Amino acid sequence: MGLLSAIAGMLHRTPPADTGTRLALARIGELVDPLLTVAPDFDSHLKSPVDCALGYCEGLVDSLPGPHTVDSRAFVSDPLVHALFATADDIRGMLGRSQAVRDYLANPECRRSDSFYALLAARRQEKKQLGPALQGDTLRANVPQTVLYFTDHTLVEPHCELHETRQALRASAYDSLLRNFHAHLEGLRIERAETQGDSTSERAHLALLKGSTPGPEYAVHTRRLAELDAHLRSVAAALEPEPLVRALAEFLLAPELSLALQPYTVALDRMGVVTQTAEAGDTLSFPELIARDKRRYMVTLVRVARAQAEEAVASVLDFRHRFVII
Repeated sequence: MGLLSAIAGMLHRTPPADTGTRLALARIGELVDPLLTVAPDFDSHLKSPVDCALGYCEGLVDSLPGPHTVDSRAFVSDPLVHALFATADDIRGMLGRSQAVRDYLANPECRRSDSFYALLAARRQEKKQLGPALQGDTLRANVPQTVLYFTDHTLVEPHCELHETRQALRASAYDSLLRNFHAHLEGLRIERAETQGDSTSERAHLALLKGSTPGPEYAVHTRRLAELDAHLRSVAAALEPEPLVRALAEFLLAPELSLALQPYTVALDRMGVVTQTAEAGDTLSFPELIARDKRRYMVTLVRVARAQAEEAVASVLDFRHRFVII
């Protein structure tokens, strides 16, 4: 190689990864497969896709609404908090049952602040019912209605400072992407094992047929075995480190296909009944997170008073203690 070619190669070489990218690359070995990290040019192939995924996760978290204060007063004054919980007591129940909140309060670091920030996620549900409603100037009974409510309330990444929660959520979002690809990898391994089993069965069946006069059945199973062996070679090739690195690079360059926020807007009255016009109730707008399991979760950042959380956890523990004694 000539001097000019060597200089050109140096000029076009991928710049070294910064600390954040290096940690993200190492995370691939932890959450996807350590064998990927020994593939040729692992860093150079994945640096740009990893940077793309990290940037996407940062933008995703930065676009989260809030923080909304969550307490009994907010239940009255904040339409979103009022819609999220059936009663103000349900807020205390959520806090008391949350393992993330209990872990946070058990850490002496929580004393740095009188409140904490977290991501609140909940699943949006709807049910049909008959109820009273105004139609024009007339109050009618048994009018078909749609009631919106939320279940599976979950608090994620509680921290003293908002920027700490955002930082942890960015890392969690990136980990979610890697776990999604790991699930794809596990699917390939299961497919390989099942194909190997089918191939073994076909060979055994052909061995039985071999002793008899060859006929149409023997030809059919021979073709079937050839198809299974070809598919097995294809899946095995896809599980090699280099093809997996290429597949992971493509996956990380399109993170929105596996993790995304979709806006949702609805008008509700104070009873949670969906209304046709904003004048008849409150218009709520919030994003829904679509992650690996494809279920939708309403998500927003929230602020919670530490004293309120401590009281809620103590109340739940006291209830459980009484139940055990009884």
